[in-house]
Amino acid sequence: MFRTDNPLYREDILNSLSLDLPWEKFDGKSIMIAGATGTIGTYLVDLLLMLQEKKHISFDIIIVSRNKKRFEEIFFPYIQNKKLIFFMHDVNETFKNAQDYKPDYIFHLASNTHPVSYAREPISTILTNVLGLKNLLDYASNHDTKRVVYASSVEVYGENRGDVEKFNENYCGYIDCNTLRAGYPEGKRTGEALCQAYIAEKKLDIVIPRFSRIYGPTMPFEDSKAVSQFIKNAVNNEPIILKSDGNQLYSYAYISDAVNALLFCLFFGKNGEAYNVCGNESDIHLKDLAQTLAEISNTSVKHEIPKEKESQGFSKATKALMDSNKIKQLGWEGNYPLRKGLERTISILRTIYADKVK
Repeated sequence: MFRTDNPLYREDILNSLSLDLPWEKFDGKSIMIAGATGTIGTYLVDLLLMLQEKKHISFDIIIVSRNKKRFEEIFFPYIQNKKLIFFMHDVNETFKNAQDYKPDYIFHLASNTHPVSYAREPISTILTNVLGLKNLLDYASNHDTKRVVYASSVEVYGENRGDVEKFNENYCGYIDCNTLRAGYPEGKRTGEALCQAYIAEKKLDIVIPRFSRIYGPTMPFEDSKAVSQFIKNAVNNEPIILKSDGNQLYSYAYISDAVNALLFCLFFGKNGEAYNVCGNESDIHLKDLAQTLAEISNTSVKHEIPKEKESQGFSKATKALMDSNKIKQLGWEGNYPLRKGLERTISILRTIYADKVK
């Protein structure tokens, strides 16, 4: 079963399409997406393709990726769709000799986003968020793109200094830049600064959603984030492996809520502004997250010492809660409290992806 044939996943997409958004702005336009095969990008592409089907709005979707095989695996039912265009390109390379697409909207969703990736590819982790972004912003500037959406992260806030309960968009915490792990948060911070530079100098229109920890049935199976590992174990009815004391306190968001927020930023966000994205009733300690998934899957929680290379990619932040009031002022609301989102994720994965999880 393909994921959009799953009733729950399809319901998520249809609920997104029922939002009061100006979908007609896409008609006759083109949308470029870097990072379309990741957790957020996969759901976004599924949504856009169903938008064309259900609302009869015609536009091109240009997928920028260096991995054609992965694109074909994730979107195989759509390969013959002429509105879905595969553009083989590494965003870390200049677009100088690229095909001359003229995207009206660009989403930069490409990034290494999990601990093992940070540790194995620290250079790429930084460059995709800085050089890759620069290349896309140059392309946007040269092709009169209407708006660029740069997906940033809760990681830009660094460590909570103990002076706030939740991060709002003006907060700036501590990051030790002299660590392997720092490449991701510092890369995201530099990426945001680069956006501001292009807004000022090149007059680009850019909006910046800052995502909390995102989970859902579109997560890549190689994702080594704790929540992803917990979910894969839960799908297989295996013990949930906790590789720390579990006292980390974080905000999360289900994929449907995250992409809905992305679209609210695109349509209603203010040029140059950042917006926190986290779910309602989705703040939880890591050990309680593990226990919740153990309860859902009727398994147990086990503790394990992480491998040295793996632990190098772990977040140093012990408390990272996000204040989502700013994006709610745009009209966005989260629909999936944490437990509901987790139950939904496991149910979907068990029906369509269980054979891949093992």
